Amino acid sequence: MKQQTLAVAADQNAQYEQYRRPTKRDVFLATMEEIVSWAELCAVIEPHYPKPGNGRPPVGLERMLRMYFVQQWFNLADAACEDALLDSTALRRFAGIDLGSERVPDATTLLKFRRLLETHKLGEGLFAKVGDVLQARGLGHRDDRGRHDHRCPEFHEEQGQEARSGDALVH
Repeated sequence: MKQQTLAVAADQNAQYEQYRRPTKRDVFLATMEEIVSWAELCAVIEPHYPKPGNGRPPVGLERMLRMYFVQQWFNLADAACEDALLDSTALRRFAGIDLGSERVPDATTLLKFRRLLETHKLGEGLFAKVGDVLQARGLGHRDDRGRHDHRCPEFHEEQGQEARSGDALVH
């Protein structure tokens, strides 16, 4: 068993934050952790993913895939995703990042992974698979065109409420 670093112990901080309740983000990510078959999605990308041995070793495929989904679900640009992973314990836990022993992959690494998916036309298929799982469980959302809306609905609902309340203050 891998020894826990102080950073992971602090992130799991159950003994330090006894009054903390799970946020909507925590609940959403826990649901995605439970219902998405990450190994199956990784198998789709694996033939196209760089192999170790040619230069700098690649970041783990599942970690990059999880970061890509976080980026899409929460509508984050590459740099914003990097910052969110540095800032959010829930996101780091979901992506499997231990700041005590490794860095958060930078925005350029996220960009290269996204381009790999776009080059091989894999992104839409991955989200369709996840959307099908969500629909089967009654959790899926569709956009105005009938396509799977792959963003976190609770997060965007909160953003909409903030925008509406902000609009009320302007007028």
